[in-house]
Amino acid sequence: MTIHTLLFDLDGTLIDTNELIIASFLHTANTYAPGQYKREDVLKFIGPPLTESLKTMNPDEDVDEMMNTYRTHNQKNHDDYVKAYDGVVEAITTLKEKGYRLGIVTTKLRDTVDMGLSLTKLEGLFEVVVTLDDVTHAKPHPEPIMKAMIELGATPAETIMVGDNTHDIEAGQNAGTKTAGVAWTVKGRKTLEDLNPDYMLEHMSDILKVVTE
Repeated sequence: MTIHTLLFDLDGTLIDTNELIIASFLHTANTYAPGQYKREDVLKFIGPPLTESLKTMNPDEDVDEMMNTYRTHNQKNHDDYVKAYDGVVEAITTLKEKGYRLGIVTTKLRDTVDMGLSLTKLEGLFEVVVTLDDVTHAKPHPEPIMKAMIELGATPAETIMVGDNTHDIEAGQNAGTKTAGVAWTVKGRKTLEDLNPDYMLEHMSDILKVVTE
């Protein structure tokens, strides 16, 4: 069946927030687990919900306090780090002009999602934005994707989930959609290829070829 609906993860897929996230995790680690984490150690924290990662960092600390430290640093430095990946704004704009239904499904909270979309000129291009605030279960659970599809009036057979992390691909597979990984993932493309997504995008413009197949 032809793809009519495209759902995208945000961080690491549409916008490059990797260095901001790494810096914020290192700042938090130096505060609550000094000397225990280096850059390569915090890469595993990119993707899962923030509370999950922070509990792993130091189970003995108050996770709400740790989250506040992380988010304060993240928001303060947001605009210095964040930018859209090459070709993203153009590809998303083209998809919208051609009448495709577009949505974002992310494990971020809405306020920082809104900051990222506004900064990168992606604001207003998506009909639906499902954040962590909107669901009980985060990806890889299918709930966020199912919620987006319901709001868009879409079926799994005509939908594709695009993301940079294992939980994006798994969530799409769990919801019954097509899936696409992005080769620019900070986790390394093999991490995604091992999950056998239907497509691997080398550049965001490749999504235009996928939907016209």
